[in-house]
Amino acid sequence: MGGWDLHTHSDLSDGVTTIEQNVADAIAAGLDGLGVTDHDTTAPFDRAIAAADGTGLEIICGTEFSAELRGTSVHVLGYWIDPANAPLQEELDRLFNERERRAVEIVRKFNEDCDIPVSIERVRELAGESPIARPHIARAVVETGAASEISEVFDTWLADDGPAYVPKYAVDPVRAVELLIGAGGVAVVAHPGLYGARTGDALDEATIEAMAAAGMAGIEADHPEHTDEHREQFRRLAAGLDLVVTAGSDYHGGARDRSLGEVTTSRAAVEALRERRPTA
Repeated sequence: MGGWDLHTHSDLSDGVTTIEQNVADAIAAGLDGLGVTDHDTTAPFDRAIAAADGTGLEIICGTEFSAELRGTSVHVLGYWIDPANAPLQEELDRLFNERERRAVEIVRKFNEDCDIPVSIERVRELAGESPIARPHIARAVVETGAASEISEVFDTWLADDGPAYVPKYAVDPVRAVELLIGAGGVAVVAHPGLYGARTGDALDEATIEAMAAAGMAGIEADHPEHTDEHREQFRRLAAGLDLVVTAGSDYHGGARDRSLGEVTTSRAAVEALRERRPTA
């Protein structure tokens, strides 16, 4: 297959496969490299590097940083970040703690406002050692029989305007870019075609332009859920803003999910990103 899948998740955030499984699957698929981008954490780095040691698979350590703009989540991928960078880790720790508070409030809404008996204890069990994320809550809702699959839970209750939605603490996208660059990384806006009340609206171009002005290096134009129109729009925008076009499967594992390596980034694009890493 070849190429780099620059957007993947494990059970250290909201995926269902281990880091070691993802590395093994990437090797089996013939990928050149794997982006390790669990949400708001650097926990997978050492395990991913150890799992790929001696295999020829390049591990690009990163995170999918949760920012927010006017009540809508905006995710920013950061690659080659320094996990010891204090300002970034302070924000990641704050986001981790916020996830717990938010989960408790979402579960309360399901119980009191939606009449769905979700248990916060079960949500914590599903999350295990990873930060609690909305997919963990959605899995608990499916277990109650109120929905047949996770996507239905999001569409009906957990989307940004849904009856169980709870706003969260988050920095804005421009600050997210600054934090990732400050940690020695490069920033790429994730799936820019999938924002809005029902994740069907594209991120506005003015926001992307502001992120580029802050030093953002790339745009994830190739995502499995992007339409052809989205891909064309973001390639055009990338050309105008001198951004690197990237691709990632946004792999989470499980029956609902797309395949690891479904879309990949070229060697030339990876090298172009690498060249934009901040100099000391």
